[in-house]
Amino acid sequence: MTNNDTTSDGESVRGVSRRRYLTGVGSASTLALAGYVGRPATAQQISVQMAMPPPVTNNADATREALRNAGLPDNIQVEFLTTSEITGDVRSQFRQWLSAGRNKPDIFRMDSGWTIPFIARNQLVNLSERLSDESLSLIEEQYFDASVNTASGRDGNLYGVPWQVGFPTVQYRKDVIESSGFDPESENWATEPMSWENFGEIIAQSHDQSDIEFGYAWQGNDYGGLSCCTFNEFMSSWGGAYFGGRENLFGPVGDRPVTVDEEPVLDALRMARTFVQGTDDEFALEGFQNISPEAVLQWTEGPSSTAFMDGNAMALRYWPSTIPQGVETFGDDFGVMPLPYGIPEGESEHEGLGGSTPALGGWHLTVNPNSNNVDAAVQVIEATIQQSFREFEFGELGFLTGDRRLFDPDVAPDTWAPYMETLRIAGENAVPRPVTVVWPDQSPLISSEINRALSGQKAPDQALSDLQGSLEEVEASV
Repeated sequence: MTNNDTTSDGESVRGVSRRRYLTGVGSASTLALAGYVGRPATAQQISVQMAMPPPVTNNADATREALRNAGLPDNIQVEFLTTSEITGDVRSQFRQWLSAGRNKPDIFRMDSGWTIPFIARNQLVNLSERLSDESLSLIEEQYFDASVNTASGRDGNLYGVPWQVGFPTVQYRKDVIESSGFDPESENWATEPMSWENFGEIIAQSHDQSDIEFGYAWQGNDYGGLSCCTFNEFMSSWGGAYFGGRENLFGPVGDRPVTVDEEPVLDALRMARTFVQGTDDEFALEGFQNISPEAVLQWTEGPSSTAFMDGNAMALRYWPSTIPQGVETFGDDFGVMPLPYGIPEGESEHEGLGGSTPALGGWHLTVNPNSNNVDAAVQVIEATIQQSFREFEFGELGFLTGDRRLFDPDVAPDTWAPYMETLRIAGENAVPRPVTVVWPDQSPLISSEINRALSGQKAPDQALSDLQGSLEEVEASV
């Protein structure tokens, strides 16, 4: 499964006021397509092309059958166009196609980390005006708000339907932890987030008593994943924010505060630096341990997950995609817990921050406004919303969907069932990256300054002061 593993390119929606664009009160339990909910079927054959990654296109026939079983009318034929699995390449391709006015593909699979700029450029169909009331109600009732928010415009309308989601967790070697005297089961690690301080003490003590090379593996390289996700998580868990809290995540650019020079952000940066540089570092944060190798400062998703899966690390911050591999590799010795927190939930001056705050990853299905078959494309998306298709998507394609109905151990595939409650908690607390039209300019500024501070090239307070100025310049340029 690829939950945007290149960068997740990356909620209790505790701080984002929910966009009340959804209408209708139809019961989710009675949702049915019935030939596109009230629209008469037609014998005319229509072809809808979907731009999708290899896990889908390699299972094209099974996917078509699942769509048909979910109520897609017989006259709509679905064709697939294979896209790259590298998010930046996909974004560039879609921008070219939309700028050129191409009418194919009809349906795009867009990263939740860059859908909003396409919305801002008026390059996607408004699905609030096209989807049935039953589907809109289902999305409102059953889908994680963080994911839905990244598919919504500032006008409050919906322009994408969540296709899959990614919520990072800490995956760990339960056997090594237990041999050091800790009891994850009785202490409810799977459902009760612990503090970063407590987590660090556990990893440090267990690492000292083991022959495993590394303690905690994560992604600290100077790349998009550091700004959108890994550092965003550290910072948010301390109650800090790039732009003053969840309510400003998606703008308005130029009218929101830049807040990276605040104390919670500095605490988060000093903590992460202590993880790497140790307690003797002049900027070490008291109470925290040296639990990560300096190699994390060069690691992206691939190297960090390899270190863990090869048995060379005790714990790993990662997306859900490695859970099946962890189960296969370690069996009952594989554990999963929510990301730890810097300060308890509710103690931040920014509403909705603090506590366990994993970064949001995932993808949406959107419709090409140049399509000659917009209605048929919407019918295809209606079919993907049905529970039978979501079960196929999860069980057969391996994509963790944003539909809460599948976050039930009795419904989820057996491999996933023991971890669904942990993933549900992660989904309810996930924090999106602050995606706007200027985020592509801001993201590298953030990752560069943070990586320099983590590596010891810059003092943390100086790095954040410089970053504050750079981000303010970008905000003022729009």
